[in-house]
Amino acid sequence: MSAPLSNSRAIGLVARREFFTQVQKKSFVISNALVLIAIVVGIVATSIFSGGDDEQPTVGVVAGYSLGTTLGSIGDAAGMPIEISTVPDADAGREQVSSGSLDVALVPGTDGTVTAISESEIDAGLKTLIDTAVAQEAQSAALTTRGVDPAEVAADAARATVVVEAIDPPDPEQGQRIILSILAVVLLYMQILLFGTYVAMGVVEEKSSRVVELLLSTLRPLQLLWGKILGIGAVGLLQLTAYGVVGVGTALATGTLTVTGTALSVLAGTIGWFILGFAFFAVLYAAAGSMVSRQEDVNSTSGPLMVVIIAMFLAAFSSVDDPEASWSTTLSWIPPFSAILMPLRIAAGVATPVQIVGTVLLMLAATALLSVIAAKIYQRSILRIGRTVTWKEAIGR
Repeated sequence: MSAPLSNSRAIGLVARREFFTQVQKKSFVISNALVLIAIVVGIVATSIFSGGDDEQPTVGVVAGYSLGTTLGSIGDAAGMPIEISTVPDADAGREQVSSGSLDVALVPGTDGTVTAISESEIDAGLKTLIDTAVAQEAQSAALTTRGVDPAEVAADAARATVVVEAIDPPDPEQGQRIILSILAVVLLYMQILLFGTYVAMGVVEEKSSRVVELLLSTLRPLQLLWGKILGIGAVGLLQLTAYGVVGVGTALATGTLTVTGTALSVLAGTIGWFILGFAFFAVLYAAAGSMVSRQEDVNSTSGPLMVVIIAMFLAAFSSVDDPEASWSTTLSWIPPFSAILMPLRIAAGVATPVQIVGTVLLMLAATALLSVIAAKIYQRSILRIGRTVTWKEAIGR
């Protein structure tokens, strides 16, 4: 008679079986390949189509006037660079505007007026810069006529600047942080719900086909339980990591994301919290699966778990705009809400090291406690064939 398998050996064999059963399915390979391609194509397309918004306006100035130099300097100072070119005369400028080579052609007059030739209406921002440049040119001419050096006046005026001291300066990375927060929340919601359901359905499938009776002739119930959770969890972790690495890598490579450190920390945080969130719910989903004998009945026992996951998702989305809200901060300490709120807070840059460590420890403690309860339910229910066992009955036995 062969010696009984050790716990680690038995759990490892079950986990290996579950992992390879899932990843070798054609549907799994094809669907994930399509998702990864869609992620790359979507990010590249976003990078290409969002790059056309920085086109500089083109302005032509009739030769012999310094207005072009003044306009270019004002545009640079205002953060709106303008491409300045010289045109021989008004007719040439009008022709280039008609052909689309220029947005505006400026024709200075002898009395200080300037004619701006455009195809239709001039952009409001560009019109303001042109007005400012024309006014500055007129001022310089007036000063020169009166024997005053315009350069000295400009130097004196340049020293009169306004220094802004913001008590709460805006975060230039806020937009990207919000996007990363939303993506982390959506991914965690989908992965925890999907692979938790996989655990429940796998338990029911083995139970309804009586395969579990054969497995339990050589394995203990808890070895089978943890092997299934670890195997399916590894598949979910592999899928989430692939999505995250490909998505973040493509976004950084195309320049769609520029917050490299934040992106990598969000990716690491999302993966870590998936492990914690999945472990929390997987033991409960396994217990839920052991309480029914048919796959059609899984929703009756896993329904409460789905309600909690949806509540987590809604809470996270409600706090995207204000992750530092007192209710969001408080809720992020409470398992299992911390599994989806903490990655959001990490992405927003408002999670402290103390909070990260503290919530991880609380999540581990809660998971350990629930695993003891779920394991007892699993042991009591896995071989029961027939009617569905309710949570009240399963916990109260």
